Amino acid sequence: MQVDKILIIDLGGTNNAEIARELRHYLVYSEVHPHDMTAADLAEIEGVRGVIINSGPNREVDGILIEPSADIMALNVPFLHTAYDGYPKLPGNPQEREKLLKEFIFDTCKARPNWTIENFLEWKIAEIREEVGDKKVLLALSGGVDSTVLAALLGKAIGDRLTMIHVNTGLMRKNESEHIREVFDAQFPGQLIYVDASDRFLTKLEGVAEPEAKRKIIGNEFIAVFEEISSSLDDVEFLAQGTIYPDIIESGTKTAKKVKSHHNVGALPEEMRFKLIEPLKTLFKDEVRSCGHVLGVPPDLINRQPFPGPGLAVRCIGAITRERLEAVRESDAILREEFSKAGLDKKVWQYFTVVPDVRSTGMRNKERSYEWPCIIRAVNSVDAMTATVEPLPYELLARLTERITSEVKGINRLLYDVTPKPPGTIEWE
Repeated sequence: MQVDKILIIDLGGTNNAEIARELRHYLVYSEVHPHDMTAADLAEIEGVRGVIINSGPNREVDGILIEPSADIMALNVPFLHTAYDGYPKLPGNPQEREKLLKEFIFDTCKARPNWTIENFLEWKIAEIREEVGDKKVLLALSGGVDSTVLAALLGKAIGDRLTMIHVNTGLMRKNESEHIREVFDAQFPGQLIYVDASDRFLTKLEGVAEPEAKRKIIGNEFIAVFEEISSSLDDVEFLAQGTIYPDIIESGTKTAKKVKSHHNVGALPEEMRFKLIEPLKTLFKDEVRSCGHVLGVPPDLINRQPFPGPGLAVRCIGAITRERLEAVRESDAILREEFSKAGLDKKVWQYFTVVPDVRSTGMRNKERSYEWPCIIRAVNSVDAMTATVEPLPYELLARLTERITSEVKGINRLLYDVTPKPPGTIEWE
């Protein structure tokens, strides 16, 4: 069955993701496209019932006020213009906004509420089979929610022609790689190849402090490892990545400035021998989890807290040293243990520790110490586009302080980050 779609054309709007999520809430599929989308581009998308031109404060690009393509505006398709620079205002009042959007979607566009996770999966499985044919696919398997759900989706689509590659970068959480090997060997179709490249990654990252440089090194090194492994595999033409929509948004669009590069968005080499497939790239995090439930992925894997692609590299702030990286790993393990004991592991969306490359004076064994602080981050979110801070009981903070400062080498202070997103981001780098 063809899925009806409403396209959102980004004319400098800052709430494209918000509108897209709202449309999907009404079971109408939505996609965000750049302002210079053409009629020919649109013609390649089946089932388009209407277009929202979402104007906003980023409408001026390089000193020029951008406009939708003239051939798009000439199409015989319903349009809705949002507020900015003379366009009618999309109501901020939730009830009025809902009424306007519903009238546009269902009355004006005659779109059917036929987008469900089941429909999406059926559509993607068919798409993957058509694109891949009888070839094989490599999957960059981090073991996080996104790559786990993608492994299940690819398993449904191509079965044992899936080769999963888990690279231990040395930037994983405590015992993470061992757990991934155990679970995926036993429960998932396809072949799992494990590569311990810890020394290789950490050597490449020595002395590199700038966050974007670290992300690009990690992305490039991932591809280099895959290239080497794939040289011994037959018929491998595709590299699958668990890119999701927030990754793309934060990596920058034509009208939105980059927040940060994601290692699987824009950090890949310009020349690589794989064709890239990203079946989840139009989904938000909660939709990815819903896909996992429908695909039958074990709940303990789906409900894991998000883990960034570059791993602990973005939590070991500044130039990575093995000693400070170990402090991040050990403090994170203590945090996860204490959150589990307190029942917060089921309540809090994401929680982790950060160890920056700064030192402060303290006392240890009645002598002066000069060691790192450990920062706790605990936030709640639905789609990673915004986040609120979880208020932690003082008793828990006191227990974490005692354990981390006494059990983790090199840590003499514990701090709690109470900054929401925005103005902060969820990760520190």
